[in-house]
Amino acid sequence: MDENNILYEEKKEKVLEFINSKDYFPMGLKDIEVIMQVPHEDREIFSNIIEDLEKEGKIIKSKKGKIMKPEELKLYVGQLTGNSRGFGFVKVDGLEEDIFIPANAMNNAMHKDTVMVKLNPSSRGKRQEGEVVKIIKRGMDGIVGTYQSVKGYGFVIPDDKKIADDIFISSGDSMGAVTGHKVVVKITKPAGQKRKNPEGKIIEILGHIDDPGVDILSIIRQFNLPTDFPEDVMKQTESIPSVIDQEEAKKREDLRDVTMVTIDGEDAKDLDDAVSVEVLENGNYKLGVYIADVSHYVTENSPLDKEAYKRGTSVYLVDRVIPMLPHKLSNGICSLNAGEDRFTLCCIMEIDKKGTVINSDIKKAVINVNRRMSYNVVYDLLTNENSEYLKEYEDLMPMFKNMEKLRNILLEKRIKRGAIEFEFDEAKIILDENGKPIDIVKRERNVATSIIEEFMLAANETIAERFFWLELPFVYRTHEVPDEEKVEQLENFIGKMGYILKGNATHPKSFQKMLEQAKGKPEELLIHRMTLRSFKQARYTAENGKHFGLAATYYCHFTSPIRRYPDLQIHRIISQYLTGELTDKRISKYNRTLAQVALQCSINERKAEDAERETDKYKIVEYMQDKIGETFDGIISGVTSWGIYVELENTVEGMVSTDDLYDDYYIYDEDSMSYMGEHTHKTYTIGDKVKVTLVRASLIDRVIDFEFAQEEN
Repeated sequence: MDENNILYEEKKEKVLEFINSKDYFPMGLKDIEVIMQVPHEDREIFSNIIEDLEKEGKIIKSKKGKIMKPEELKLYVGQLTGNSRGFGFVKVDGLEEDIFIPANAMNNAMHKDTVMVKLNPSSRGKRQEGEVVKIIKRGMDGIVGTYQSVKGYGFVIPDDKKIADDIFISSGDSMGAVTGHKVVVKITKPAGQKRKNPEGKIIEILGHIDDPGVDILSIIRQFNLPTDFPEDVMKQTESIPSVIDQEEAKKREDLRDVTMVTIDGEDAKDLDDAVSVEVLENGNYKLGVYIADVSHYVTENSPLDKEAYKRGTSVYLVDRVIPMLPHKLSNGICSLNAGEDRFTLCCIMEIDKKGTVINSDIKKAVINVNRRMSYNVVYDLLTNENSEYLKEYEDLMPMFKNMEKLRNILLEKRIKRGAIEFEFDEAKIILDENGKPIDIVKRERNVATSIIEEFMLAANETIAERFFWLELPFVYRTHEVPDEEKVEQLENFIGKMGYILKGNATHPKSFQKMLEQAKGKPEELLIHRMTLRSFKQARYTAENGKHFGLAATYYCHFTSPIRRYPDLQIHRIISQYLTGELTDKRISKYNRTLAQVALQCSINERKAEDAERETDKYKIVEYMQDKIGETFDGIISGVTSWGIYVELENTVEGMVSTDDLYDDYYIYDEDSMSYMGEHTHKTYTIGDKVKVTLVRASLIDRVIDFEFAQEEN
């Protein structure tokens, strides 16, 4: 964001602040100009600001030209989330509950549109109801789907099932697509009262649904993920040397003689972090966390920086990585490859035997990693006395053993203070050379992954605490205390099973103790899932908001600047602080811009997570397609009014529809999240072990349908 844009946004914020103030009353444009003392030469800018605020739905003009707050007329602005059944929900900042929009009140609005809604005063029920009165901004430029040809015309079935209607395509707008083509379509006419389906024009044919790679490409397009880097970004990348600058190296602390390793997955190529551990004479541990100094190469406001900000994060899809930075950086000069000199920002901590960081130092350094280790090899070295790797890594074994001891100390301290550990299984999808799924296994978590996890947490907390007390602008990772209403709902739910949240429910320790009480019991999965649902999502903020789940007073993301923009942003601030370049002017700029940076990074993070989830879902469905009719052991993972979700041992999840419960009439109890047979009194609830038969695996709908096996019924 350049300086002119920043100044314009600041002025816009001041105008909005004035209109939203408690003493404001509806008035005309000229009245506001007089009260706010707008200079004559700024009148045109002021008029543009009012126009922009009206377009964004933040203000409205009455018929008499009075400028008002939308809330005064029970009008709210937010993003619409659609549903395959035609209705939707609008999320509004500041409102605890989303606003429900019935299908007949959508008024041509579609999934992801920014809309203005009017509350229905006569609505009844738990959730407020409303009607879309204005579409402020369309949410999607192109919709990805599967083309189906009919005589003389066709339809596109959207991949995103939150889009309720198929899109009509006239013969002249099909680009020659045939049935089965994956396409991108642009809406030309929204659905109306006389026209049930929206009309569209195909703007890109991605390939046939059966062509290799088209499945994942469709998801990439669906989430509008950037793939190729712009020309100016690549030009800047090419100008960056492949080796470190020796003159710059002289300005940094030389830590090339420190024994350190990277520990990552077998196939990782972008190595952000290296670690070292030694035991000091006083018995304390010296932990070194060395993070790639990406900000040295990705300079502020350069093409690389702007593109990294736009992307926000690397996206790890099932068959590829869409990187935040070009490979020359992410896998090259920024990656802490063994045996190569690299620039880093490092956090050196002295940690006592209770896990307390008693001293820390943050510095710019040049390092040279001794060995590139994998989680599997380190795990084998630490758990197998006869490991085949012992001879090769004999010189590093004392450090690995000290790493394990320090990890145990840090983990124990974190658990003692109340950190919450959810242990849900994650799927790892194995693909063949053609991208076809050949197996699904549980992703391994072991002592080696935990070592890196604990060391990174320690560095993130140490950095966040230091910069909080320096009172400098920063980007924090915030996980807020759960809403009182959500906690109350959880307490009512677990209370029926004999569980309570002891002590202060705004402290994570009360949740931790309750989850520990449920460990190993039949209801453990149910309680874990319901507790997680009561929590808020973590997000990036420009203010320190603490991290509830980690029970951390200070927390940030410092350790992955190759793949996360928030880390890169704070690296830049840290570097400028260390070199004395964090001037008052820069501090003022960061105070103005970091809230928007944090928001944008949170939005991009959600988008990446959704895309990753969709690619996993697609490949899981594809894996199950040749298993129709087979019976599996599973556990009930979710219960809703429309069906019962079952998770198999390999983490594959599908649904048993309520229409397929043949042996009785089952009554759904929302409070206990269970079904009970009216005559047999048979119950189904989360955590129950069941046998299911696979009846459908649809790639178009990306769903798996089960029926309870005959022996269940």
